[in-house]
Amino acid sequence: MLNFKPLLFILGLFLSMLTGFMFIPLAFALVYGEETVMAFLISAIFTGIFATICVHRGQSGKLHLNIRDMFLLTSLTWVIVSLFAAMPFTLYHGIGYTDAFFETMSGVTTTGSTVLSGLDNMDHSILIWRSLLQWLGGIGFIVMAVAILPFLNVGGMRLFRTESSDWSDKTIPRTQSLAKYLFMVYVGLTVACGMAYHWAGMNWFQAINHAMTTLSTGGYSTSDNSMAAFPERCHWVGIAFMAAGGLPLLTFAQTIQARTLRVWNDAQIKGYLLFLLFVSFGLALWLSSSKNLAFIDALRLSAFNVVSVVTTTGYGLTDYSQWGALAVISFLFLMLVGGCSGSTAGGIKIFRFQIAVAIMREQLKQQFHPNGIFRERYNNRPINEEIVRSLVTFMMLFMLVIVLLTLILVLCGLDPMTSLSGAITAVTNVGPGLGPVIGPAGNFASLPVVAKWALSIGMLLGRLEILTVAVLFHPSFWRY
Repeated sequence: MLNFKPLLFILGLFLSMLTGFMFIPLAFALVYGEETVMAFLISAIFTGIFATICVHRGQSGKLHLNIRDMFLLTSLTWVIVSLFAAMPFTLYHGIGYTDAFFETMSGVTTTGSTVLSGLDNMDHSILIWRSLLQWLGGIGFIVMAVAILPFLNVGGMRLFRTESSDWSDKTIPRTQSLAKYLFMVYVGLTVACGMAYHWAGMNWFQAINHAMTTLSTGGYSTSDNSMAAFPERCHWVGIAFMAAGGLPLLTFAQTIQARTLRVWNDAQIKGYLLFLLFVSFGLALWLSSSKNLAFIDALRLSAFNVVSVVTTTGYGLTDYSQWGALAVISFLFLMLVGGCSGSTAGGIKIFRFQIAVAIMREQLKQQFHPNGIFRERYNNRPINEEIVRSLVTFMMLFMLVIVLLTLILVLCGLDPMTSLSGAITAVTNVGPGLGPVIGPAGNFASLPVVAKWALSIGMLLGRLEILTVAVLFHPSFWRY
């Protein structure tokens, strides 16, 4: 049975936090004397009133959540927060609610697709609000990926289950402690990234915004030219911190706590880093020879774009769709990969590819030795049938959603490349697609209204690992 009062109470708490964060861009609007003062003030008042009602109506003697509650709460949180967080955009001149919701959903899911232009001259308050949405979405997903998704056994993530994933009353304090520790590491990395960007040539406002959208692997920028508007040193800083954003944040916390660096013992981290190095250097060699670029420049361009796409950050540096057919196909596949589980990155995730390879290896052994018993392991943990079923279900639904989104976009009148890359970039939370319309040099403003709502749903599905939302549409979920 669903516990609606605790759900209402927790949603009220989330909206209360959202109200508090609205005062940050409000302060920027007051300092710079911008027109958005009333937009953020009205939004904060309205959100605060609704949050108060939810908290008051949801109060109960005991806060207990079962598995059904967790599935519903996870989906509701992202949707409700996006509905209210879009208000400052829609109250801002010239932005309709469809565009406002698209921009907000892209922000909180750390996708980075945008419908806005003229960012270089846009109000400081709007720019900081976009960055805040991505930063909050990043830490929100990390906590969910570490503490909730393994418990719900979403997409094979049971492999990463710890005692912190148990939502019984006994272990809730441990989960809260874990969330606080992860938040501290997240803030520390953001501060370090901001300082590095400022050293590399950004002013403090640009550095703060880009630090928040880099660690969250979101990709919102303060310029229409994205990272191309900044010095080359900023590109190298971006590469380092985007790659860090694609690593499990829990690993940073454990490394600091144990005061020892053992990340290379983790199969997922090892595979992730080797993949980035291999693809970046391979593409740099090809780019250097085919475009007559100095190798260091080719390496900077290839590494930045590869890391940006694989970690699903989506910063633009150069239009890689102009590099040739090999680059277009390569980046189309790179959009699917994603970073590590427990990071802010989207996509399929490295560990799922590694498990698929392990399963394939086990099946090949079985073909040679039909009577043999083989059991593959991942990070010293057995890959059981439950994990395999969850992984296969996730992969099938992942591809199905991409196919359906592609068909919807084609029916909206978009060309095949825009439709396919748009569907992939939404579900994988990358940001830019391919082609002249939604590629690294374009944006999503010209897309039809239906396409924007469809892509918004795709962003949500991708961010919540598909299964978390899909289970809500099964009839048995609502049966008591």
